[in-house]
Amino acid sequence: MRKSEVSRKTAETDIRVEIDLDGTGENEIDTGVGFLDHMLTLFARHGRFNLKVWCRGDTQVDDHHSTEDIGIALGMAIDRALGDRKGINRYGSMILPMDESLILSAVDLSGRGLLVYDLRIPCQKVGTFDTELTEEFFRAFAHNARITLHISQISGSNSHHIIEGAFKSVARSMRHAVKIDPDCAGEIPSSKGVL
Repeated sequence: MRKSEVSRKTAETDIRVEIDLDGTGENEIDTGVGFLDHMLTLFARHGRFNLKVWCRGDTQVDDHHSTEDIGIALGMAIDRALGDRKGINRYGSMILPMDESLILSAVDLSGRGLLVYDLRIPCQKVGTFDTELTEEFFRAFAHNARITLHISQISGSNSHHIIEGAFKSVARSMRHAVKIDPDCAGEIPSSKGVL
C-alpha cells in the first residue's frame, strides 16, 4: 500500500495532502491558489497518482508561503509513500512538448534532495501567479521527497505553456521512477543497499 497522508500547519499555512502512488489520477485539489490547483491536477493526472491537496494560507499577502509549503508537504507525502524504496525503477525522464515549449525532466529517487532548474519564464505573472514560485515549489518538493530532479527548458516562449510542460514532464518522470520493476521487486535499486 504505497499511500501516505501529511498534515502540516504553520503560522502561515494549514495543509493536508493524501497520495496513492498506484492510483489512476483521481484528484481533489483546493489550495487557494488557482494556477497551482491547475498544475497539481495535471501532476496527478499525468503521474496517475490519486492525490488530495487542501491548503489554507496567507494568500492575502501573496501565494509564496502556500506554494512553497505545498511543495514541502507533497514531497514529504511521496517520500513516506515510497517507504524503503524497494523494487522501484528509481529513475525516470521525459521530454514533453507543450505547444511551442519543450521541457526535459529527469528524476532519481536517490534519497538525496537536489533541484537543478533551468526554466526561462518570460513573464513575471501567469494570471495572479508569480512565475518565480515555480522554482520555489519544485525546490521544496525535491528536497522533501529526497529526490534529485532536473528540469530544463529546451524551447518555449509562452509562460503558461512552459510551466504546464514542466509539471506534466515531472509527473511523467515520477510516474516511471516510482513504478515497481517486477524483475527487482524485493531489491533496493542501489549498490549501497539503501536509498
